[in-house]
Amino acid sequence: MTIQFEQIFKHALPAIQSKRDEFRLYGYSTVTNEEVWKYCIRKKWRKKDVSTMRIHEVVNGVLQITPAEFMTYTQIEEQRGSNWFSELNSDELQLLLSPRSK
Repeated sequence: MTIQFEQIFKHALPAIQSKRDEFRLYGYSTVTNEEVWKYCIRKKWRKKDVSTMRIHEVVNGVLQITPAEFMTYTQIEEQRGSNWFSELNSDELQLLLSPRSK
């Protein structure tokens, strides 16, 4: 994080902690403050310049996150990052991906 983002994060931390605690009430016990912040930066405000946002806009954005949209985002990111074929060797992968002849 840059200095600007760190300052904004510190100012918004009570709202981020509140949102994290809300998620924990819904059973998502592993959500961290940093994950909530990353969601906001990468998804919610991806088309905005966060450094120009006012603190009330940042806090409002954090508090508007629903558990459903946060979990959908994290699941999609997990699927993007996972390599489904990592346990296969090259021969098995070739066999799997080769077209079948009739």
